[in-house]
Amino acid sequence: MITKIKNIKNLAVFKDFNWDASVRDKGNNIINFKKINILYGRNYSGKTTLSRIIRALETGEISDKYENPECAVCITDNTDVTQSNFSNHSKVIRVFNEDFIEDNLKFIVNSNESVESFAILGEGNNEIEEEIEALKTTLGSNENDNESGLYLQLKSLKGVSNTSKTAHSTAKSSLNAKLAKKATGNPTGIKYQSKYGEVNYDIRKLKADILTVKASGYVPLSEEEKLASENILVEQTKNEIPSLSDLTLNFTDFYTRTKEIVGREIGQSNKIDLLLKDAILNKWVKEGRKLHEDKKDTCSFCNNQISENRWSELEKHFDEESDQLEKDLNTLLVEIENEKKTISQYKIFQKELIYSKFNSEYDKEKNSLDTEIKNYQNAIASLKKQLETRKKDVLNKKEFLETEDFSDKISDAKNRIDTLRVKSNEYSEKLSSDQTKARKNLRLKDVSDFIIDINYDVTLSAIASLKATEEADALTKKNKQDEIDTILSQISEKQKQLKDESKGAEKVNEYLNNHFGHDFLKLVAVEFEDEQTGNKFYRFEIHREGRKAYHLSEGEKSLIAFCYFVAKLSDVDTKTKEPIIWIDDPISSLDSNHIFFIYSLIKTKIYNNRDFEQIFISTHNLNFLKYLQRLPSHNDKKNDRVRHFMIERIDQDSTISEMPNYIKKNISEFNHLFKHIFECSTIENITDENYTVFYNFGNNARKFLEIYLFYRYPDATGDLDKMKKFFGDEDIPAVLTERINNEYSHLAGVFERGQLPVEVPEMKKAATLIIDKIKEHDENQFNSFVSSTGIQNQ
Repeated sequence: MITKIKNIKNLAVFKDFNWDASVRDKGNNIINFKKINILYGRNYSGKTTLSRIIRALETGEISDKYENPECAVCITDNTDVTQSNFSNHSKVIRVFNEDFIEDNLKFIVNSNESVESFAILGEGNNEIEEEIEALKTTLGSNENDNESGLYLQLKSLKGVSNTSKTAHSTAKSSLNAKLAKKATGNPTGIKYQSKYGEVNYDIRKLKADILTVKASGYVPLSEEEKLASENILVEQTKNEIPSLSDLTLNFTDFYTRTKEIVGREIGQSNKIDLLLKDAILNKWVKEGRKLHEDKKDTCSFCNNQISENRWSELEKHFDEESDQLEKDLNTLLVEIENEKKTISQYKIFQKELIYSKFNSEYDKEKNSLDTEIKNYQNAIASLKKQLETRKKDVLNKKEFLETEDFSDKISDAKNRIDTLRVKSNEYSEKLSSDQTKARKNLRLKDVSDFIIDINYDVTLSAIASLKATEEADALTKKNKQDEIDTILSQISEKQKQLKDESKGAEKVNEYLNNHFGHDFLKLVAVEFEDEQTGNKFYRFEIHREGRKAYHLSEGEKSLIAFCYFVAKLSDVDTKTKEPIIWIDDPISSLDSNHIFFIYSLIKTKIYNNRDFEQIFISTHNLNFLKYLQRLPSHNDKKNDRVRHFMIERIDQDSTISEMPNYIKKNISEFNHLFKHIFECSTIENITDENYTVFYNFGNNARKFLEIYLFYRYPDATGDLDKMKKFFGDEDIPAVLTERINNEYSHLAGVFERGQLPVEVPEMKKAATLIIDKIKEHDENQFNSFVSSTGIQNQ
């Protein structure tokens, strides 16, 4: 079944038509073709163009007169059929339009030509007929909801195949939805994650990344590596870190001097033995000696007299050698204290000055430096302590305690930190490339986590299993369809053995006579012999009163052409094959009686037989549309078999839409003309979208007034007098309306009018006058007009 004409481009009045954008119901839902489709459109709106697209599906080609035509037709269980291959389908298509007439009824163009013959099933050969019936019995019925035989088996297999296809499609769509959300979902998708810098990321790139992370050599980032990569992304180019300040350490000198001072011996002669044995007392006496240097006679502590002999003993005890030792001690202690302050105040650059990727290395080396500095401080503190111990007992040497030198370790740690500084400075040039690498690694880590979260491998395996099931079920269904097609082919071949061209002519005559009463026109099967091969073949000729007919009227041509088409639906290539039928405006040049007979022929010989998969009927005639609405499915409450469409041309472009209710509900052309006049009276500004209302106003107003005034004044009064009665004694409005009815609806005699723009004010004034007068004469009738056409009364 044809579901829609998806798009049409560069095909006559269809410039760039898109079905999904145009063909929607009141709820803005896309609507599609159904089994029975009625299309209404005025002349030149594009009906025949649509029929030519469908006929291209029948013939395999479209006119080469179209420049760069494009179209796509959607068919159930089939890929879209496009202009590149119109034969890419398995449907039987039969189209009645002017191209069909030109190809099959050449006498319409050239009266010396004949009509293409066709064969329908003839009589005789009971054996072949029995074989055909046996094959048909095997096939069974293909009637919807009443299938049997192979068709019932095929229906069951189609159900199974559709179920497996849906299961596969659903699983695949579900996975694709997850992939699409991950790739491009806003705001969580990779595309919208600024840290990845992938503004053009899509599902194709995601699938490529999945292949990368599933490769054997891929190892996802650890949490620590992920954090490091994220830190790299936020890095800004840093200023160059200056060199570390110099740090001069004097431990070797301190060590040597301390060792010498601590172990230096002081001469023991002339020393006061008591003081030698008591360092505290010795210190006390030394300090007292300094305090009494200017008071040599009396002791300030005991108030006893200090003799010259005692002063002599003290001078010998506290001699120059001991003073020098003490002086050396104090000097070295000051130097050690100064170095201790220097090293404690030594600073390196802050951690914030280097790139984050070096942070851990910085922490390690700084801790190492701090440790060695502390060790160094402890080492010189040990020297200081030994010096202070000797200072308390200057006269007695001490045993030197060995202390480790940490100077080299400090220097090494400082050098490593300086190397780190150099690396950070040099990294500025590599930052951009490392950030690119970090983005990729983070993205791949994200993808790796994603496929784990959604059980990607398990899902793929399940989809592959569902696909295998779908393909197996589809193959089983295809084999059954092939079995049916083989039997259909056998039936077709056997039917050709029974074909009888004369029966085709008789079928056309039957329709002409029984439905239209044209017994004076007949289609005759005339046998010819091929001059080259000698084979006999048939051509149909139109005969009138026993002789070949010439100078047929347009109505006769239309009747014969349509009867021929309906009869041809019974030929051996079409009957029982349930074709898709498209009938394009079959009532051209026919009077009202024949219009009804065309409808009755469609209903009894096509619709009632139900030997079709789908049918389309287009028309420009509202009376014929009224008859088509009598088809049983028209009032189907479920609305599941019939669909009504409107083909409209706006300026140079046509479109298809759902048929409005006011037309669908059996409204006459009279009501339709009123609607256009009413619209003309309400439009304030002319635009490209509405100017055709004014352009067609002359014809619309003339036809409407002819009908309206005839029924209002059904006498022999002239048209002008009727208009004066209708409009009153105001001659100017009547004359104005007369002018529009004549000048604007007929260009003959006023050729220059066709070269001038439409005078909108005159049109609107006349339209308003007509509407106001109708309302004035009979408001109930006016309200009924408005209601019937679905317009809003203002």
